[in-house]
Amino acid sequence: MAEDAKPDEAQAQLFQKFEQTLNNVALIGSFTITGKENQGTKPERYEISNVRKLEEGDLWLINARIKYGDKDTNIPMPLEVKWAGKTPVITLDNTTIPGLGTFSAHVVIDGDKYAGTWTHGEVGGHLFGKIEKLED
Repeated sequence: MAEDAKPDEAQAQLFQKFEQTLNNVALIGSFTITGKENQGTKPERYEISNVRKLEEGDLWLINARIKYGDKDTNIPMPLEVKWAGKTPVITLDNTTIPGLGTFSAHVVIDGDKYAGTWTHGEVGGHLFGKIEKLED
């Protein structure tokens, strides 16, 4: 029976580390637009107040402040988190974010860094940056 408990314990540790990494943080970085790489990167910032695992499947509730264009809103988003071994990947697949539109994205969380791809309608690109703890 002890062997059966090990995967659950390992998974619980991964979940706890993911929560610690993304509670009360800002993702500060840049994004690119495919086909317009010669225009350089554009700044981005997402603030996450907290994350918690939901009962259903791979869903996590991510409470985030999103600044996008002239929008600045706090949104609770149930998003899938898939695991590549011990590495979490936040996954949106044609996910509608109220007031902002429909997005697809795959964002790898690697320690204090993040990187991934994004799509919004006909536009897409890459994103990357660092994860910084916010002041209490």
